[in-house]
Amino acid sequence: MHMSDGLVSPPTALLFGVVAAVGLAVAATRARRDLDDRTAPMAGLVTAFVFAVQMINFPILPGASGHLLGGALVAILVGPWVGSMCIAIVLVVQAVLFADGGLTALGTNITNMALVGVFVGYGVAVALRRFAARGRGGLVAVSFVAALVNTVVASLAFVLQYALGGAGGASLGTVLGLMVGLHVLIGIGEGVITAATVGAVASVRPDLVHLLRTSRPAPAVRVRSAGTRSADTRTADTRTAEGTPS
Repeated sequence: MHMSDGLVSPPTALLFGVVAAVGLAVAATRARRDLDDRTAPMAGLVTAFVFAVQMINFPILPGASGHLLGGALVAILVGPWVGSMCIAIVLVVQAVLFADGGLTALGTNITNMALVGVFVGYGVAVALRRFAARGRGGLVAVSFVAALVNTVVASLAFVLQYALGGAGGASLGTVLGLMVGLHVLIGIGEGVITAATVGAVASVRPDLVHLLRTSRPAPAVRVRSAGTRSADTRTADTRTAEGTPS
């Protein structure tokens, strides 16, 4: 999914550089509300995990590679705003320190993986959230579907960028067939890894799964008549009376 320098024209790279900058600025502002004592350590862990799995990649086209994305994984565990920042940090470190993705193409890569990938994965998970809330099996299934869909849609964003200003030697039809076809296969693998990881976290600490925290219904409020008091209230009154000297 990484683009190298020169794969798209400079105007296209500049356009999506602006898109990435605006998107990350909004995400950074909104992420502050989601960061707490539980989310911050989890964000660090998923960032390291995504960094590790993205280092395993293989060439698809001259100047483009395929690998796992991690968009649905971070979105389900820490939310889309924090998740997009996690993926963006991974991409910046890869481009600057490991030359994995070009610096001029950083905007396109961030747009595809940190914005499109994360928010599409989260959108699918939210749409299927009622199934995820039913139990661990439902959560695992939803995680698989979200990861598969986010991988394919992110590859389509790559194709769109190439259609707008592709500077490589391959035709648009070739790019479409290779990118989408191979990323369907990658998405299946990503779905399995995402489902296994989310399922493992949920089995130990379901409170750390952002999707589950936001899917819980509000507690029911019991309405009592004016002259009725609950057993708990009567018990509390009795204890008070027994402990109060006459």
